[in-house]
Parts: sequence; structure tokens; C-alpha cells
Amino acid sequence: MNNKISRRKFIKNTATISGVSILGIGMTSELFAEKNFISQRPKLSERKFISDEVEKTIIDVKKNIEDEELAWMFENCFPNTLDTTVKFEVKNGKPDTFVITGDINAMWLRDSSAQVWPYLSLVKNDEALRKLIAGVINRQTKCILIDPYANAFNYSNEGSYWQSDLTDMKPELHERKWEIDSLCYTVRLAHGYWKETNDTSVFDEDWVKAVKLIMQTFKEQQRKDNLGPYKFQRVSAVATDTVPLGGYGNPTKPNGMINSSFRPSDDATIYSYLVPSNLFALQSLKQLQEIFSSVITNNQIIEEIKNLKSELEESISKYSVKEHLHYGKIYAFEIDGYGNKLFMDDANIPSLLALPYLGGINHDDEVYQNTRKFILSEDNPYFFKGKFGEGIGGPHVGLNMIWPLAITMRALTSNDEGEIKNCLATLKKTHGGTGFMHETFHKDDPNNFTRAWFAWANTLFGELILTLYKTKPHLLKLNY
Repeated sequence: MNNKISRRKFIKNTATISGVSILGIGMTSELFAEKNFISQRPKLSERKFISDEVEKTIIDVKKNIEDEELAWMFENCFPNTLDTTVKFEVKNGKPDTFVITGDINAMWLRDSSAQVWPYLSLVKNDEALRKLIAGVINRQTKCILIDPYANAFNYSNEGSYWQSDLTDMKPELHERKWEIDSLCYTVRLAHGYWKETNDTSVFDEDWVKAVKLIMQTFKEQQRKDNLGPYKFQRVSAVATDTVPLGGYGNPTKPNGMINSSFRPSDDATIYSYLVPSNLFALQSLKQLQEIFSSVITNNQIIEEIKNLKSELEESISKYSVKEHLHYGKIYAFEIDGYGNKLFMDDANIPSLLALPYLGGINHDDEVYQNTRKFILSEDNPYFFKGKFGEGIGGPHVGLNMIWPLAITMRALTSNDEGEIKNCLATLKKTHGGTGFMHETFHKDDPNNFTRAWFAWANTLFGELILTLYKTKPHLLKLNY
């Protein structure tokens, strides 16, 4: 499948997910009825990894979902990462897991972390699954040691069709877009794994070296004295796929925050102080401090983490909250240190919407609630309403295209049961007859969608259903 147009391209034809044919333009109602909610998972012999605990969880949760279609979607989506995207091995005596995003044969640090995150709660009773996730952490460590500025990696040194990008490409890299959240996600996964298992084996010498590179990269991208070593340009007609001013981005005034050339959507920032990613970095520093204080004795790194954490916390507090014309004090999406700010939100995570999910911001925080009201209104230029639902999109795919990631995240960050039910109903009626989540769907036509095989969106939907099963099971006893 040719994906040279962008990381996430439109898929409006027949696609194959690990041997299972899916109609990318959606099924007719007659064909959908004929399917009668037959599992869309690959045949047992074709699955990439089988977890007994995941299979047990699917059975247990499905029994408690009243809505047959919703139960079918959960069965398809929750195991999709394991079914179709992982390659598990043991290398040099250590687990090693390569995780592709789906229809692109490369491993994003962000996506791979998010794809396996919902399985963490199941590892205590599944040693094979524990090793698989340890393998993701070990592989991510290798990736950071290759290049802490890269967002996506090859399995080996096979090169990439982005090899001509004007940046320091290496054959092990699929793409080299500097995004703060890439490094944050690796910290989140390692910290979450440790808290769930008490296993410290992943915190080996290489992992400590990777943390030193994370800290070095964060400090370089504060750009206090110079622009730092990273720059990026791409020959492209898509403005968001390249970085202006020689590849360094629009000017920023040093204020203690960290520059991010790209957003988690892989789109270039306009103002490089990307607020949700800086808040995510602050949470990562808190997690690193906990790991090094509890597991690894290295006073120098602990002091370095504390200093950067304190500086970042102060600068975020001082500069990221702005007065909006209609909503009062809210988080800006991007700022530049000169007083300019961008009010919007993007569906990709970290987003402003997702801040409580990622930690560090309380759901009831007044600024977050003001921000939430703004980003879920039509004052957010990337909030779309149509015949089949409403939700946040972004520039990456274009106007009027809603991301299921954002609808799922809206439910995961809501205490309002009516809002959660609306999200579930929207997700149910916009999967285009496939039983899977997609990258985006058109607000007026769910059969017009992108990416038939996007494992992060599938697994996050599974996480939502599993979370409701544990916390609000009565919501799964309804028909949507």
C-alpha cells in the first residue's frame, strides 16, 4: 500500500487488515446486516500475538455489554494491536517488541506506547503479555539511543521514502519529526509498567542513557542560547509537512518552555511552544523523578530532573494560560513567548482535551473546564458538527473530518454520563460498517473515512469500554 502522500492517507478502497478484508468505503446496509456482527479479527493462526488474559477479558466484558453492535466493536478493536501490529522476539537475552501503527510499516514512539497501554492492567496474570510490553520499552530505548529527535523508526536499517528530508536522516529512521510527546510517551509507558509490575529490569544501563538523552533534548529545545542542533524541511506542497525559516520554525522568545517543531498529529506547529506537549513533559519529569528516587541511585540526574521540572512548571504557569474573549482564562494551544497565542485544539493526543487523562491536571480545574467548553464549541476552528455527530478534527486530514480518537478521549475525560452516552452512540454509528475505529470520518458521511487499519484508535476505544466496565458498568447495560 503506497503511503507516500502522508503518514495518514485517505483509504477509500478495499483494505486488508492482516488477512481480513475490510471495505474502506463502508458497507451497504444490506451487507452489514448479512455480516450479523461476525468477528472481524484475523484467523487464530494469523494473529501476531495471543494473550490469554486479553481473550478472557474480551469474553467477560462482552457478556456485560447489552448493545450487540457495541460488543462486536469491542471484540474487534480491543485486541487489534496484538492481533495485527506486534513482532515479539528475544534479543541478547531481553524482550524486544516492534509495534507498527497499522497500515504503515513503522513504529511511532507515541503510537506504540498508546497501543499497548490498555493492556498494562492485565499483565499481572499474563507473563507473556508482561514480557511483550517490557519488549516495547526495550525497543523504545534502542530507538531513543539511535536518535532522540525522531518520531518513527524502522524495524532495522531498511531506510525510508522520507530519506530525502532535509534533516539528519539515518537508515534506521522512518521519519524524523521532532515532537516532545514522542519522548514523553516512552516515559509514561516505562513508569506505568513499573507501577503495575514492580519490575525494574527495563531500567537498565541503556535506559538510563536514553533518559540522559531525553533530558539533553528537552534542554536543547528550550533554545536559551541558540536554536539547537535540530532542523527539518521537506519538499512538499503540504505546508504542515515542513518547517519554515530554514527548518527551525517561526521565532520563539526563550521563556523556559520546550520548543516542539511538530504536533502529535505530525503537523508542524505555528508557534513552537506547544502547550499540551509541555504539560505532558512536566508530567514525564515528575514520573522520572519518582523512578530515579525509588529505583536508580543517581543524584546528578535527580537534581537535573528537579531543576528542569521546576523551571518548566513555573514557565507553563506563567505563559500558557491566556484570556479568551468568551471563555475567560483558558490554556492556549500554542504560544511563542512574544505574547502571540493560538486558540484551538487538535484531536491527536496529547491535546488540551486529554490533559486529565495524561495526568497532572485535575478534571475539575477551573482553567481546564473553561478550556474544555471552548474546544468542544464551534469557537474551536477544528470542532465540527454534522449529520452523524460532532467532534474535534485538525489540519492533518482537513476540514469537516472528525477523529474518533477525540470522541473516545471526550468520553474518557468526562464525568457527565449523558456526554459519555452521546460519545458511545456516535462511535457506534460512524464506524462505516467495519466494526473498527478509523483515523477520521466525514461529519456528514461515516462511509467517507481515512485509514481502515489504525491500531491506536482501535485500542483506545477498547480502553474506553474496559474503563466503563470497571467504573460505570451500568452504561454498558444500555442500547445505543
